[in-house]
Amino acid sequence: MLRTEALDALPVRSALPSLRSALDAHGTAVLCAPPGTGKTTLVPLVLAGLTGGGPRRRVVVAEPRRIAARAAARRMAWLLGEAVGGSVGFTVRGERVVGPDCAVEVVTTGVLLQRLQRDPELAGTDVVILDECHERHLDADTVAAFLLDVRQALRPELRLVAASATTDAEGWARLLGGAPVVEAAGVSHPVEVVWAPPARPVRPPHGMRVDPALLTHVASVVGRALAEQPGDVLVFLPGVGEIARVAGQLGGTDAEVLQIHGRAPAAVQESVLAGGSGRRRVVLATAVAESSLTVPGVRVVVDAGLAREPRVDHARGLGSLTTVRASRAAARQRAGRAGREAPGTVYRCWTEAEHGRLPAFPAPEIKIADLAAFALQAACWGDPDASGLALLDPPPAGAMAAAREVLEAVGAVDGAGRATERGVRMSRLGLHPRLARALLDGPPGAAEVVALLSEEPPREYGDDLAAAWRTARRGGDAYAARWRTESARLRRALGAPAGTGTAAPGRSAGERPLSDDATAGLVAALAFPERVAKARAEGAYLMANGTGAGLREGSALRHGGWLAVAVADRPSHAASAQIRLGAVIDERTAREAAAHLLTSGEEVHWEDGDVVAREVARLGAVELTVRPLRDPDPVLVREALLEGLRSEGLGLLRWAPEGTGLRARLGFLHRTLGGDWPDVADGALLERAEDWLEPELSRARRRADLARIDAGQALNRLLPWATGEAARLDELAPERIEVPSGSRIRVDYGADQPVLAVKLQELFGLAQTPRLAGVPVLVHLLSPAGRPAAVTADLASFWREGYRAVRAELRGRYPRHPWPEDPATAEPTRHTNARLRRG
Repeated sequence: MLRTEALDALPVRSALPSLRSALDAHGTAVLCAPPGTGKTTLVPLVLAGLTGGGPRRRVVVAEPRRIAARAAARRMAWLLGEAVGGSVGFTVRGERVVGPDCAVEVVTTGVLLQRLQRDPELAGTDVVILDECHERHLDADTVAAFLLDVRQALRPELRLVAASATTDAEGWARLLGGAPVVEAAGVSHPVEVVWAPPARPVRPPHGMRVDPALLTHVASVVGRALAEQPGDVLVFLPGVGEIARVAGQLGGTDAEVLQIHGRAPAAVQESVLAGGSGRRRVVLATAVAESSLTVPGVRVVVDAGLAREPRVDHARGLGSLTTVRASRAAARQRAGRAGREAPGTVYRCWTEAEHGRLPAFPAPEIKIADLAAFALQAACWGDPDASGLALLDPPPAGAMAAAREVLEAVGAVDGAGRATERGVRMSRLGLHPRLARALLDGPPGAAEVVALLSEEPPREYGDDLAAAWRTARRGGDAYAARWRTESARLRRALGAPAGTGTAAPGRSAGERPLSDDATAGLVAALAFPERVAKARAEGAYLMANGTGAGLREGSALRHGGWLAVAVADRPSHAASAQIRLGAVIDERTAREAAAHLLTSGEEVHWEDGDVVAREVARLGAVELTVRPLRDPDPVLVREALLEGLRSEGLGLLRWAPEGTGLRARLGFLHRTLGGDWPDVADGALLERAEDWLEPELSRARRRADLARIDAGQALNRLLPWATGEAARLDELAPERIEVPSGSRIRVDYGADQPVLAVKLQELFGLAQTPRLAGVPVLVHLLSPAGRPAAVTADLASFWREGYRAVRAELRGRYPRHPWPEDPATAEPTRHTNARLRRG
């Protein structure tokens, strides 16, 4: 029986006339309605003609999460007084409840993506509603782009609604071709904000780790909220692990503690969404409860202020979820849950000052996630680089290039990026392309292992993939149930009954079946060939992608000489990754799975201070075999010697004093005159090695040979001989200058300005400072003992103003040397008074 009262109470009803008009006129619309207004439940029923009059249409509602799809279908069926499977049904991966009279079907965006690839016209569908589009999940962005293509090229009559829980609708309106924005006011009650930061600082999150002190604080804030406020408490935490830890600390609480997240059993999810039975409830939830689900009875929200986002290291092929601070938009959504039914309170576990520094919105997934699956979908759609897709944000070029490499390696696309037949099959398996490759190429049992890898097992299953497989087989928990369902789905997708499969690559069908451990290792290696890893110390490995990886103490995998690493994360500050799930393999398996990474050849490079030449067979960065090279390629040797010069400097050459002096003189002329005078800085000399170090460099074979190259003689090759300027070297930058006493004094060109260090008495009678290449020499006037007495670049000024003071200070100390009152007319000398008298 139609629940008219409940339907009439939904606030979105007031926006329905405008929504209908927008769709009639434009075919597209953006609907902005706060959570709980009925945008997910009433709008599809009305557009399908199941309530409120209007023509009967078939409506597909796309939700970002399976839990939200099931919940929306059940709620709509309840509003109609029916069971799910009648007028309203749902389809999620591995589960379909749709009857012949279905008018509204709720699907996940992933399911809709697969449906569009198989049937771009969406035959029989009249309206598509993209719910929670503000969350910017990658599948949702992709589905929107494909649907806009369909409307433009195939089905202009297909109606499209982008439904958002926020008012940030301008971008979606532009994307939908100037679609009208229809806003529905929610019945919102005031929510008081209580800032409840920890008393002591907690460590910021990194990787998947959250400081236990913060979780303890969240549990204490829940206790405070129960004591201070009425109603049920909704607690936002970043993940399942944190939910379990906080639940453990609430064991003595006088309230029913429930958990809601994607891994929770369906019965628990339904219980939470159905409302309480009189006893107060504490509902621990992930971000799924921000907008996709409405939990009745909630008057209080406790927000830990954290969220999980995907991150990927494209260079190393490492992707994982990471814990980040929640955005202000997410915090606002979460707080609104406390005011859905009555005035409420939100306890935020951070300070008001910190709140202002949070990001405004979460990052769009297309900007931060692994794009291999997206790139395959785009290739199968006929747009390999996604340049023709209508996307709010274009995919980053680097991420797309990395995705293309992965797809080519697994045979999903050809050299031009076009999808192969194999790639099309992969795209329809509902798996990441890596896992699709492992399923198609794996041995019997691959479907079960791939099912394990498609949803990472709980931590208590351990880090040994084969052992986790055995645990799932005999397990009775919710994860094991989901794993069995997914395993059966994948076997059906392969067209293989339980216990059958294809022969592994490199193995004949007649060979003995692989053990569980070998099967698990081969499947993981096929899925992640860049992560096959060889032991280099106990518990320490080098992966084929060049990243070091380590196992926790006590891991059963520590005995393995080779591992296939299925799950690893590497915090930005860490030198190596932490292996969270893997399997022991042998070298043969590593070679088979990562055959495209096998290389062999001569390697000549500078290592430990000398040239090392060897022939190496590698699996990516992992050395398989090494043998010395007796006669390495001279070109490679020369490059290795240059590598040594770059790393250790030109001091590896022989620098006699004359060579060092010539380099300084040339450096001065380059700085002063430029033009043809060469740059003799290290970088410039290394760039021009062939101009001045040949032929000696090409004859060299090792470090000792470099030490025999006379760098000064070699530098002469860089002088501007062709222009004739080289002949002026001694004129423009002489090695020595003759001073009035007759001495020839060496000039120091090491500083910016040439320096002439000379005893003061030898310059008597010299009125003007010498100039070199137009630059005055900086004269260091020395005492008779050779100690600095004065520094000047203007001798005339010194004789007039500075000499008298120096004379007064030093004539008593050096009475045997001349100190005339008028140095301009005195005879220059390097001798004492007595020697002068002897004449």
